[in-house]
Amino acid sequence: MLENILIVGAGPVGLTLACELARYGIGVRLIDRSPEPTRTSKALVVWSRTLELMDRMGCSAPFLAAGLQARGATLRSGGQVLGSARFTEIASPYPFALMIPQAETERLLTEHLAGFGVAIEREVALTDFSQTSDAVTARLLHADGREEDVATSFLIGCDGAHSRVRHGLALPFEGQAQGDEWWLADVRVAGTGAPPPDEIAVYLHRDGPLVLFPIPGGRARIVATVGAIDPDRPRPDPTLAAMQALVEARAGGGMFLSDPVWLSPFRINERKVSQYRTDRVFLAGDAAHIHSPAGGQGMNTGMQDAVNLAWKLALVLRGEAAPDLLDSYGPERNAVGAMVLRNASRLTAAATLAHPAAQAARNLALRALLGVHAVRDRMAATMSEIEIGYPDSVLSEGPGAGLRWPPEHDAGPPPGAGGAPRFVLYAEDGPESAALGARFPTLLAPEARPSPDGLLHLVRPDGYVGLSAPAGDGEKAGRYLARLVPA
Repeated sequence: MLENILIVGAGPVGLTLACELARYGIGVRLIDRSPEPTRTSKALVVWSRTLELMDRMGCSAPFLAAGLQARGATLRSGGQVLGSARFTEIASPYPFALMIPQAETERLLTEHLAGFGVAIEREVALTDFSQTSDAVTARLLHADGREEDVATSFLIGCDGAHSRVRHGLALPFEGQAQGDEWWLADVRVAGTGAPPPDEIAVYLHRDGPLVLFPIPGGRARIVATVGAIDPDRPRPDPTLAAMQALVEARAGGGMFLSDPVWLSPFRINERKVSQYRTDRVFLAGDAAHIHSPAGGQGMNTGMQDAVNLAWKLALVLRGEAAPDLLDSYGPERNAVGAMVLRNASRLTAAATLAHPAAQAARNLALRALLGVHAVRDRMAATMSEIEIGYPDSVLSEGPGAGLRWPPEHDAGPPPGAGGAPRFVLYAEDGPESAALGARFPTLLAPEARPSPDGLLHLVRPDGYVGLSAPAGDGEKAGRYLARLVPA
C-alpha cells in the first residue's frame, strides 16, 4: 500500500473513508479515543443514495440483510391522516429507507474494513498537529500514556461535533442551538394503535411533534419535543412512564411501550464550517456540519462526504491526478452540507410551530400538498438524496454534468473495484474510445461502456457525471481528462 493517511474518528464517516481508501490501495490509520464502538442506535436511517454508493464500495448486501425496509412516512394530527410519502416511488434500486441502528452500521463497516487488513486503533487520541507544504505531523496519546508523533500526507477529521481537528484549525462552527428540549426512547411498541412496522409515523400535536421510527427486531425509536429549554428549571430525564404519557397525549391510545434500552434528552444544534479543507487537513461528517435529525440526513451526508473525498485523495496519492483535484472537495460538499442544513432546519421549524393558527395553516397545507403525486415524489426523492449533485463544480462540464449517474446504466464492476479509482467512459465503441483509454490508462477504466442516450459521458468514480458531450467528441473528453493529469 502507499503511504498512510491518518483518519481521526471511527464512526460511520471515518469508517467509510477508511474502507474506500483501503479499497483503492492507500494505507490508512484509523484512530478513535473511545475504548469501544457505540452501543446505542443513534443515527438510524441509511437512504437510497448511500446504499447505491455502498454498492460501489462492495458492502451493501450485509446492510440489506441486517436492516428493516421502511416503505413510507405518514403524517397524522388529531387522529386524522394528513398525508403520506411513499418511498416506493424513489427512482433507485433501493426504494426505501433502510432502518438500521448506528451500532450495526459501525459493526458492518468495521468488518468490511477488516477485509482490507485494517483495524481501528482504539483509545488513541489526537492531541495536537501541525502541517507544512509536504506533510502533517500529528501527536497521538495512547491509553498507556505513551505519546507518538506521526508524519502523514493528509489528516482527516471525522471526529464529530466536538472535533479536535476542527478546533486545531481554529475554524468557526457557525450556527445555533434550537430552543427546544427533545426526548428519545428506544423501546418495544405494541397494541392496536401502533403504526405499521414498515412505516415512519409523524404525529403533529399542539404541544409539539412526536415521531416513531421502526427499528429491526421489533423495536422503535420515539422522539418528541417537551418544550423550550429553561436553564433555571431543568427537566428530569425521560422515563418509560413519561414517554408513555407523551405517546398517549400526542398519538392517541392503543400504543404500549416496554423494554427501554435507551432513554435520553437531547438538543438540536444546527452548525457548519465555511471551509472543509485547510491545506493538508480535511473535515468530514459532523466535524464539518451538524443539523436537525429531521429527515435522517446527517450520517448519510457525512458518509457521502467520505466517498467524495476518498477517490480524489487516492488519485492524488497514486500520482495519477494533479493535487488541485482536491480543491473540488470543499466546494462540492460545502454546497451539499448547506442544502441539507437548510432543509432539515425548515422541517424542524414547520413541525415545532407553536401558535395554534400557524399549526392549523400548516396542517391544511400539508393535507393539500401531500395529496399531489408530484409533491410526494419530490419529497421522497429529496429525503433519499438521489437528487444531490454537483452541477456547479469545476469538475462538471456539459449538459447534465454533476448529476448522479443512474445506477441502472452501470454495467460490470464499479470503477475502483479491486484497484484504483477510475472514470468510466460511456460512448459508442470505436477507435476514438480506444484512443482515449490508451492515452489516459490511469484515469479511465479499461473499456468503454455503451452510452444509454447516444451522447458521450465521463462518469466519476463516485457515480456522478463529470462530462457530457456530443457523441464522438473524443477531443472534448481528452481535454477534460488532460486537465486532471499531473503536470
